[in-house]
Amino acid sequence: MSIRPVKETSQAMPTMEGAGVHLHRAFGFTDPTMLDPFLMMDDFRNDNPAHYERGFPWHPHRGIETITYVLKGEVAHGDSLGNTGILKDGAVQWMTAGSGILHQEMPKGNAQGQMHGFQLWANLPASLKMTTPRYQDVDGGEIPEIIDDDGTKVRVVIGEFWGKRGPVDGIAADPQFLDISVPAGLRKTFKIDTYRRAFAYVFEGAGSFRDASKPSGILLEKEVQGEEVNIRDLSGDRTLIQFGTGDEVTVQAGEQGIRFLLISGAPIEEPVAWHGPIVMNTQEELRQAMADLRNDTFIKPAH
Repeated sequence: MSIRPVKETSQAMPTMEGAGVHLHRAFGFTDPTMLDPFLMMDDFRNDNPAHYERGFPWHPHRGIETITYVLKGEVAHGDSLGNTGILKDGAVQWMTAGSGILHQEMPKGNAQGQMHGFQLWANLPASLKMTTPRYQDVDGGEIPEIIDDDGTKVRVVIGEFWGKRGPVDGIAADPQFLDISVPAGLRKTFKIDTYRRAFAYVFEGAGSFRDASKPSGILLEKEVQGEEVNIRDLSGDRTLIQFGTGDEVTVQAGEQGIRFLLISGAPIEEPVAWHGPIVMNTQEELRQAMADLRNDTFIKPAH
């Protein structure tokens, strides 16, 4: 067994998308090989409806799959094929854009005005870029949650973990998407396939993904005990952690515990030609997609 080292950590950056939605971008629109097969991830968390209620009006996608995971509030969606629905607390939607789709996503806060969710973009291989679009909408109650004896909780959104399988399937990147909560002071190890690209994204509490070989003990954010963990190694809210190679990831939870997404997938390792929500393999394919949009031929008949 080999623990994956931390290759890099970074903070999600504030940005705006859609019709003025304030969000934080964990990664995206830089080097597409960085976390191949994943291209981008946004954390759309806000307690002010004025910062998200105008939503993401009609826009195109081609050549990718989008994963929307809602923790608080609702996201109403509709598309050019006539599909509609509402994602509520704990729900996930996996949209295979394939050959092309126009859709919109309109967030709505809960009774306290809170909205929180994530959207992850996964690339499609060349052989599936022009596949027929499809949706997988899954209610929060359908996502299995495992509670270990030590209090660790894992929601298996996609993939298989600890004998449970998430309800979303048939995804090109063959991903694993886990929502993990580790209680205060606990060190926990999670297995990951050696051949997958993997990252974690912290969104509650704090902890350390470094120095996993050292003995366990309570980790304090304000008072580090001895030399066990350096305060600089703590990863807190909105921190992205990229891992090197290995078949395990270990985290030491801080005094408030830690909650994070642990996501991995098989690299596609193909050329990327990228313009906004359209991701192809060549510039010629990208130009064709732009021409299709201008000529109203972007939506292809099902095949």
